[in-house]
Amino acid sequence: MSAFLALDLGTEGARAAVYTVEGTQAGTGDDAYPTSFPRPGWAEQDPEHWWRASVRAARAALAEAGNPEIAGVAVATTASTVAVLDRNGRPLRPALLWMDGRAGEESALTARSGHPVLRYSGGSDAVEWLVPKAMWLARHEPETYCRAARITEAVDYMVWRLTGRWAGSRMNAVCKSNYDPRGAGFPHDLYEQLGVGDLAGKLPDEIVPVGDPIGPVGAEAREELGITGPAVVASGGIDAHLSLLAVGGAPEGRVSVVCGTSNAFVTEIAEPVFPPTVWGPYPDALRTGRWLVEGGQVSAGSVLVWAGERLMGRPRAEIGGLIEAASALPPVDHGLIVLDYFMGNRTPLRDPLLRGAVLGLTLASSPEQVYRAAVEGVAYGTRQVIDSFTEGGIGVEEIFLSGGIRHNELWLQTTADVLGRPVSLVAGDNLTLRACSVIASVGAGRHASLAEAAAEYAPRTRTIEPIPEHRDAYRQGYADYRAATEATTPLAHRMNAPERRQDP
Repeated sequence: MSAFLALDLGTEGARAAVYTVEGTQAGTGDDAYPTSFPRPGWAEQDPEHWWRASVRAARAALAEAGNPEIAGVAVATTASTVAVLDRNGRPLRPALLWMDGRAGEESALTARSGHPVLRYSGGSDAVEWLVPKAMWLARHEPETYCRAARITEAVDYMVWRLTGRWAGSRMNAVCKSNYDPRGAGFPHDLYEQLGVGDLAGKLPDEIVPVGDPIGPVGAEAREELGITGPAVVASGGIDAHLSLLAVGGAPEGRVSVVCGTSNAFVTEIAEPVFPPTVWGPYPDALRTGRWLVEGGQVSAGSVLVWAGERLMGRPRAEIGGLIEAASALPPVDHGLIVLDYFMGNRTPLRDPLLRGAVLGLTLASSPEQVYRAAVEGVAYGTRQVIDSFTEGGIGVEEIFLSGGIRHNELWLQTTADVLGRPVSLVAGDNLTLRACSVIASVGAGRHASLAEAAAEYAPRTRTIEPIPEHRDAYRQGYADYRAATEATTPLAHRMNAPERRQDP
């Protein structure tokens, strides 16, 4: 019996799953790796940890599934997690994690470039993306930058470890490196203008559309993973963006929101629109002939972890009790506003210097009130992104939620209440892993297209309806959130201005 192996590198660890050719999950595994935070706003990981964790996770999944022959393999990772490697693929320094915000000045330079390819990304590269991070390295660690033979996304590093080929995901190249699939490819003139004229030579040698086969798993990786069978690796991509393949496909108006440490919003449209409050529209990023639109909250579930575990010191095992107590409180009545910009804002404000805040505290404020306000603040941030879609001419007819939100009923219900519309929660297994099974099936030749495979492997969902009695309270709460954002922005900019930071 043949099967598919799906690999997902998240923020905290690697996850693996084995799927049958019918789309049933047969085995899973996971393994963690650490993140270091050397300075405020910085976040780093060791690429070697990614590989070792992936091997352990894959071996566990394969063993649970009975070690079937593997027909296809696909990998998804966080986007904009950038590895800096020598000619043998060894790390020259820790990788810059997606949430790393050190390249703010470099991001601002892309906004001033005026290059036409930036039309596909709202006029600039975000602080998290590969190009600003490469610019930062060239400016602040020039010796390391010059020694680097490869500066790549995590997914491309994993494909190289699996196959020995530097074959980049077209999704990552388009969405994070300004690759133009309908024009000149990598924009050499833009890179030159930004001071990294040799960057294209450090990127993958070839760019491969999502779902296309790259090649079989190599002998060394095959032995480490314990894989048998053809094991053809198909081009994967960005974890959240691929989620559209795991909610039954991407008809016009369907938005997938992957809710975890951060929240990622993705949809596909048939004809492009160019509002400055979103990322995209990206041509051919997921499916050829379509345009991908992206939005995001850089801090979401991480805000709730901070509130419950760090601020209040509750062990993870006791968070359920805190959620239950917070759920018993009436919405907004606590008089608190939490701003979710703990690591800046992705969209629609595109401001890496914004910071989180808790406003309205008194000596009578309780842990339950602060936690409830944190949940509401994250939900307000979600509405802000959805509003930016609709105000920018991007239709939103259906909203599918997935990820860690399914373990927090207060977060889930509050999101529906603040949005004022029903949402569909994806039940069952990890959505990114299921998307990888769709991709692996296409790469191995079982399905002719991503759309066909996505339709066959569609997951179960349940609908969460907004509570009508909460509508007015959340309408006022959202207005206060927007007002608080506007009022605190100048202060956040002064407190986090580059001249107030010191280089290490």
